[in-house]
Amino acid sequence: MNTSYIEIRNLSKKYTVKDNSVEALKGVSLTIPKNEIFGVIGLSGAGKSTLVRCINLLEKPDDGEVIIDGQNLLELSKQELRLKRQKIGMIFQHFNLLEQQTVLENVCFPLEIRRVPKAERKKKALEFLEKVGLADKANAYPSQLSGGQKQRVAIARVLTNEPEVLLCDEATSALDPETTKNILNLLKHIHDTMGITIVIITHEMRVIKEICTQVAVLDNGVVQECGSVKDVFENPQSKSAKRLLLIGETEEANYVG
Repeated sequence: MNTSYIEIRNLSKKYTVKDNSVEALKGVSLTIPKNEIFGVIGLSGAGKSTLVRCINLLEKPDDGEVIIDGQNLLELSKQELRLKRQKIGMIFQHFNLLEQQTVLENVCFPLEIRRVPKAERKKKALEFLEKVGLADKANAYPSQLSGGQKQRVAIARVLTNEPEVLLCDEATSALDPETTKNILNLLKHIHDTMGITIVIITHEMRVIKEICTQVAVLDNGVVQECGSVKDVFENPQSKSAKRLLLIGETEEANYVG
């Protein structure tokens, strides 16, 4: 039986830009079960990226709690938070690879920071490059790779810390549909073989439909609807979900066409 693994309680975050106050999150609460592939979908400006950055405290919320595996992150010391963050991997839209370093060196980087011995980190990095299907690219540089290959390297790099949670912030939005499908299949495989809880942040409905079991619809900093992907998309209750459904159907028709 699934147990609660990530608890987000009444999360609020406000930004002040040139004397204007913007509420990015307004009392967001979510429960994400262990080993789930959980989606958060919303249009641009909905508060998705702020939410994902608050989950690992890259952004500190103004109010609320973030509880992962029973630990309230906001109550941890700096040292405790640093250790906890090693188990919370993050994948971004733009890969964030070190251009002057080889693929192998990029994947070794987190292990180098942790002062893992050189032979051990090389062995581990090659193991994860094998897992993402890029062992043959170990000595290549990021500039020699396609977008999909770069994202695979970024995934391998995150996996070297053997995370328990993987946060994906628009991880496929810079990729074409076929490459997106391949990356989602890889994430599914990682979930199945490593038992990682995955949170997918996206504006694309096809990404949610492809990989997620549950989804929360975020709009204007508020969770408008939450439930199984089947229920939310087959019988949307909120205006936000209905709008996303309409946009998604149009995009799918254009893609097929």
